Amino acid sequence: MVTALTPSTSGVVIRGATPNLELKKLLVELPESVDAGDTFAIDLASYGGTTFVGHQCMVQTTNNSVIDAEANTTAVSGTTLTVTIVAGSDDDKRTLILYYY
Repeated sequence: MVTALTPSTSGVVIRGATPNLELKKLLVELPESVDAGDTFAIDLASYGGTTFVGHQCMVQTTNNSVIDAEANTTAVSGTTLTVTIVAGSDDDKRTLILYYY
């Protein structure tokens, strides 16, 4: 099942906003209910940004234990960034680090 996640979705945690630095970053934790094909959309303007720079994505293949890199895809429309979880494992926690100005 494809789910559209947002910062207000239950289980989504956003940490580490650095609003006063030139290069900003957000640490986004997605709940273990996330499946391949799900999307996560966030308005960078809500966190003081206008331009997406890059990201790092990790998947916990064993919750709170085994962590692997994951190459999710992104799309930007205005200040809204959408991350699509790649085809892979379902029901795994994900951590995204988003870099932006």
